[in-house]
Amino acid sequence: MAMRGEDRDSGALFSYVSCEARVPWDHPLRAIRAIVDEALEVLSPELERLYSKLGRPSIPPEKLLRALLLQAFYSVRSERQLMEQLDYNLLFRWFVGLSMDAPVWDPTVFSKNRERLIEGEIAAKFLAAVLSQSRVKALISDEHFSVDGTLIEAWASMKSFRPKDEDDEPRGDGGAPSSEPKAAGRNAEQDFRGQKRSNKTHASKTDPDAKLYRKGNGQSSRLCFMGHVLMENRNALIVDAALTQANGTAEREAALAMLDRYRPPGRRKHRAQRITLGADKAYDVRAFIGDLRARKVTPHITIDGHVTKTGKRRSTAIDKRTTRHPGYIVSQRIRKRIEESFGWIKTTGSLAKTRHRGLQRVGWSFTLAAAAYNLVRLPKLLTTQ
Repeated sequence: MAMRGEDRDSGALFSYVSCEARVPWDHPLRAIRAIVDEALEVLSPELERLYSKLGRPSIPPEKLLRALLLQAFYSVRSERQLMEQLDYNLLFRWFVGLSMDAPVWDPTVFSKNRERLIEGEIAAKFLAAVLSQSRVKALISDEHFSVDGTLIEAWASMKSFRPKDEDDEPRGDGGAPSSEPKAAGRNAEQDFRGQKRSNKTHASKTDPDAKLYRKGNGQSSRLCFMGHVLMENRNALIVDAALTQANGTAEREAALAMLDRYRPPGRRKHRAQRITLGADKAYDVRAFIGDLRARKVTPHITIDGHVTKTGKRRSTAIDKRTTRHPGYIVSQRIRKRIEESFGWIKTTGSLAKTRHRGLQRVGWSFTLAAAAYNLVRLPKLLTTQ
């Protein structure tokens, strides 16, 4: 029979156990850390250009980027909560590269240091560095792709959507226009019924880059941005991501921009060879399909055959030259996997409603979340390769 142990806090004067020893050898973050470190090594010259040769040392950009990836992996809501986790979470300390007794950073200092990475467009370069690794290249299709867009709600209230010529000076009535009855308090109620508001005449005072938009009929309009993803069809990995202002042509314009920017690894010497692009019916526009064909891209796009108000069925540029091939049906089935990436980015990545303001900051966060989505999936894909 064993003797009962004493419930006493016997803190040791010294600790010889490192964070590395406390992380299980088969923990998923170990495989992710190896991919991240290899990408950061490639990015080292880019990171070096962002910093001065003189002055006091700042937060190492490698540690900063690893911490931001953890924020996406574990749905940490703010930099302040992230710093709290780094203070006592040994797993977080190990992944970022902090020792057991290293002090954590002030949240404000952390946020200001992040601005340098945003200005250097490091998120997009980091995504490209991950995809350029030889073991990752083998997972990526160089022939078949899909594209789609989603709405990212802006960090701005509908009450901030005011006439562009309205005075910005604070008023005692909570910011209500002079033509409306005054109300007490900072967050005064307003009745927008009967008012005509559009992006031409109104803008958000909180985030001017956000635009009023609705995805379809029967849905409410809201201040938002539009995120776009280009996905390869073999393993549904994101190969490019972008964020634009929300409007009716943003999806198609962003799709062309991403196609021009991204070059499949196996096709850089053979750009004339065709690739396919799957998309939903929002992309079934003659001008866009013409642009795709000019780029040697076969449009595997869903036919938009809805009936117009005049009773005629809408014409389409997709004909049997495309739909008769079995590959068209395959692309239509696989392209729906792009919704999985949007679901992860919005839920786990916490971007259903952004925490930042401005097109540049929100776009950087969206691209980093897309890279984080790839990193979560890569370890399992690499083991089955």
